[in-house]
Amino acid sequence: MKYILITVLFFLSACSIKNYTHSSSKFLIIKTDKLKFSDLAYMKNSANSVRLELFVAGNNIQNIKINNLICLNEGCMLRSSFNCKYLSENYPDTILQNIVLGQVIYDKKNFKKIDHGFEQKIQNSNVDILYKVTENEIYFKDEKNKILFKIKDIK
Repeated sequence: MKYILITVLFFLSACSIKNYTHSSSKFLIIKTDKLKFSDLAYMKNSANSVRLELFVAGNNIQNIKINNLICLNEGCMLRSSFNCKYLSENYPDTILQNIVLGQVIYDKKNFKKIDHGFEQKIQNSNVDILYKVTENEIYFKDEKNKILFKIKDIK
Protein backbone atom coordinates (compact mmCIF):
# COMPACT_ATOMS: atom_id res chain seq x y z
CA MET A 1 0.00 0.00 0.00
CA LYS A 2 2.85 2.35 0.88
CA TYR A 3 4.45 1.81 -2.53
CA ILE A 4 1.19 2.44 -4.36
CA LEU A 5 0.77 5.76 -2.55
CA ILE A 6 4.33 6.81 -3.38
CA THR A 7 3.83 5.88 -7.04
CA VAL A 8 0.56 7.82 -7.27
CA LEU A 9 2.14 10.89 -5.65
CA PHE A 10 5.08 10.68 -8.07
CA PHE A 11 2.81 10.72 -11.11
CA LEU A 12 0.58 13.47 -9.74
CA SER A 13 3.55 15.69 -8.93
CA ALA A 14 4.85 15.44 -12.49
CA CYS A 15 1.99 17.62 -13.75
CA SER A 16 1.75 19.87 -10.71
CA ILE A 17 2.30 23.61 -10.63
CA LYS A 18 5.93 24.61 -11.09
CA ASN A 19 7.78 27.81 -10.25
CA TYR A 20 9.52 28.83 -13.46
CA THR A 21 12.58 31.09 -13.36
CA HIS A 22 12.82 32.08 -17.05
CA SER A 23 10.18 32.99 -19.60
CA SER A 24 10.39 34.11 -23.22
CA SER A 25 8.41 34.41 -26.44
CA LYS A 26 9.45 32.26 -29.39
CA PHE A 27 8.44 31.60 -32.96
CA LEU A 28 8.13 27.82 -33.08
CA ILE A 29 7.87 25.39 -35.97
CA ILE A 30 7.25 21.70 -35.24
CA LYS A 31 6.71 19.24 -38.08
CA THR A 32 6.30 15.53 -37.39
CA ASP A 33 3.81 12.97 -38.66
CA LYS A 34 1.52 13.65 -35.68
CA LEU A 35 2.47 17.20 -34.61
CA LYS A 36 2.28 20.24 -36.84
CA PHE A 37 2.62 23.73 -35.45
CA SER A 38 3.94 27.04 -36.77
CA ASP A 39 3.23 30.16 -34.72
CA LEU A 40 3.94 31.92 -31.44
CA ALA A 41 4.96 29.97 -28.36
CA TYR A 42 5.57 31.16 -24.84
CA MET A 43 8.28 29.21 -23.03
CA LYS A 44 8.77 29.05 -19.26
CA ASN A 45 11.50 27.00 -17.66
CA SER A 46 13.33 26.22 -14.45
CA ALA A 47 16.34 24.00 -13.79
CA ASN A 48 14.50 20.74 -14.51
CA SER A 49 11.13 21.69 -15.98
CA VAL A 50 9.85 23.35 -19.16
CA ARG A 51 6.40 24.57 -20.15
CA LEU A 52 5.47 25.52 -23.70
CA GLU A 53 2.24 27.40 -24.36
CA LEU A 54 1.38 27.20 -28.06
CA PHE A 55 -0.76 29.91 -29.66
CA VAL A 56 -2.49 30.24 -33.03
CA ALA A 57 -4.06 33.58 -33.91
CA GLY A 58 -3.70 34.64 -30.28
CA ASN A 59 -5.52 31.60 -28.88
CA ASN A 60 -3.80 29.05 -26.65
CA ILE A 61 -4.25 25.71 -28.41
CA GLN A 62 -1.86 23.44 -26.50
CA ASN A 63 0.29 23.35 -23.40
CA ILE A 64 3.28 21.04 -23.19
CA LYS A 65 4.95 20.47 -19.82
CA ILE A 66 8.25 18.62 -19.74
CA ASN A 67 9.72 17.29 -16.49
CA ASN A 68 9.75 13.66 -15.30
CA LEU A 69 6.83 13.12 -17.66
CA ILE A 70 5.62 14.98 -20.73
CA CYS A 71 2.14 16.40 -20.24
CA LEU A 72 -0.15 17.64 -23.00
CA ASN A 73 -3.68 19.00 -22.62
CA GLU A 74 -4.89 15.40 -23.03
CA GLY A 75 -2.78 14.01 -20.17
CA CYS A 76 0.71 12.90 -19.16
CA MET A 77 2.97 10.17 -20.48
CA LEU A 78 6.49 8.89 -20.04
CA ARG A 79 9.14 10.65 -22.12
CA SER A 80 9.87 7.40 -23.98
CA SER A 81 6.15 6.99 -24.75
CA PHE A 82 5.98 10.55 -26.06
CA ASN A 83 8.97 9.90 -28.31
CA CYS A 84 7.39 6.70 -29.67
CA LYS A 85 4.03 8.37 -30.30
CA TYR A 86 5.09 11.80 -31.61
CA LEU A 87 8.81 11.71 -32.54
CA SER A 88 10.90 8.54 -32.93
CA GLU A 89 11.39 5.55 -30.66
CA ASN A 90 15.11 5.80 -31.47
CA TYR A 91 15.53 9.12 -29.66
CA PRO A 92 16.86 9.40 -26.10
CA ASP A 93 14.24 10.26 -23.48
CA THR A 94 15.69 13.74 -22.91
CA ILE A 95 15.71 14.89 -26.53
CA LEU A 96 12.59 17.10 -26.47
CA GLN A 97 13.69 19.03 -23.39
CA ASN A 98 17.24 19.38 -24.72
CA ILE A 99 16.02 20.71 -28.08
CA VAL A 100 13.61 23.21 -26.51
CA LEU A 101 16.34 24.49 -24.15
CA GLY A 102 19.07 24.45 -26.80
CA GLN A 103 21.20 21.91 -24.94
CA VAL A 104 23.41 19.23 -26.47
CA ILE A 105 21.82 15.96 -27.53
CA TYR A 106 23.13 12.39 -27.75
CA ASP A 107 25.71 12.95 -25.01
CA LYS A 108 27.52 15.61 -27.08
CA LYS A 109 28.15 13.19 -29.96
CA ASN A 110 29.84 14.93 -32.95
CA PHE A 111 29.77 18.25 -31.09
CA LYS A 112 31.31 21.11 -33.06
CA LYS A 113 31.64 24.70 -31.83
CA ILE A 114 30.49 27.28 -34.39
CA ASP A 115 30.14 31.08 -34.30
CA HIS A 116 27.78 31.97 -31.45
CA GLY A 117 26.79 28.37 -30.71
CA PHE A 118 27.30 24.74 -31.63
CA GLU A 119 26.33 22.11 -34.17
CA GLN A 120 25.85 18.35 -34.06
CA LYS A 121 25.47 15.96 -36.99
CA ILE A 122 24.30 12.53 -35.96
CA GLN A 123 23.89 9.76 -38.50
CA ASN A 124 23.20 6.08 -38.04
CA SER A 125 20.76 3.51 -39.39
CA ASN A 126 17.86 5.14 -37.46
CA VAL A 127 18.51 8.90 -37.63
CA ASP A 128 20.05 11.57 -39.86
CA ILE A 129 20.09 14.64 -37.62
CA LEU A 130 21.40 18.15 -38.14
CA TYR A 131 21.12 20.12 -34.89
CA LYS A 132 22.31 23.74 -34.67
CA VAL A 133 22.04 26.07 -31.72
CA THR A 134 22.99 29.75 -32.02
CA GLU A 135 22.22 32.84 -29.94
CA ASN A 136 18.81 33.43 -31.53
CA GLU A 137 17.81 30.13 -33.11
CA ILE A 138 17.54 26.39 -32.48
CA TYR A 139 17.32 24.16 -35.54
CA PHE A 140 16.76 20.39 -35.43
CA LYS A 141 16.11 18.34 -38.54
CA ASP A 142 16.02 14.56 -38.82
CA GLU A 143 15.82 13.59 -42.49
CA LYS A 144 15.15 9.88 -41.85
CA ASN A 145 12.23 10.45 -39.48
CA LYS A 146 10.97 13.62 -41.21
CA ILE A 147 11.07 15.72 -38.05
CA LEU A 148 11.74 19.45 -37.87
CA PHE A 149 11.99 21.81 -34.90
CA LYS A 150 12.83 25.47 -35.46
CA ILE A 151 12.76 27.87 -32.54
CA LYS A 152 13.54 31.57 -32.97
CA ASP A 153 13.66 34.29 -30.36
CA ILE A 154 11.12 37.07 -30.77
CA LYS A 155 12.68 40.46 -30.18
